[in-house]
Amino acid sequence: MERTLVIVKPDAVNRGLIGEVVHRFERKGLKIIAMKMEHLSEKILEEHYAHLAAKPFFPSIRSFMRAAPSILMVIEGRNAVDVVRRMAGVTEGTEALPGTIRGDFSLSIQNTIIHASDGKDAAKIEIRRFFSDKELHEYTKVGSDMIYSENEKK
Repeated sequence: MERTLVIVKPDAVNRGLIGEVVHRFERKGLKIIAMKMEHLSEKILEEHYAHLAAKPFFPSIRSFMRAAPSILMVIEGRNAVDVVRRMAGVTEGTEALPGTIRGDFSLSIQNTIIHASDGKDAAKIEIRRFFSDKELHEYTKVGSDMIYSENEKK
């Protein structure tokens, strides 16, 4: 099974959308193997957004991400990285298709409701950035036999 990181961002937390976002992943059949709420530190934000640190808009991203706590999740499932990215929708909220998380809840490029890892390698790095091994929980999800083939079950 593949794993990916999802961050439910402060805008979603403030708007009371945590349950809606989690519910969509659960309804899809994905398994949440780790979840916590935390105020992200400047250090972790600088590490996570290192590719944007030199951009003039980075201070506003950092400020936005520190305005309220975020929900951090590790989601597991068949092709989880791609499935979660498709469910999230494109980053620009005004261009995200209806039915996607961003398409239904975002009208902005910054207030995008969630972060989702953009690839398998990024997912591994990001999961390790936010979660220790002991915070990742192995379990058999009831009903997984309805979703996965015999060789995909965990």
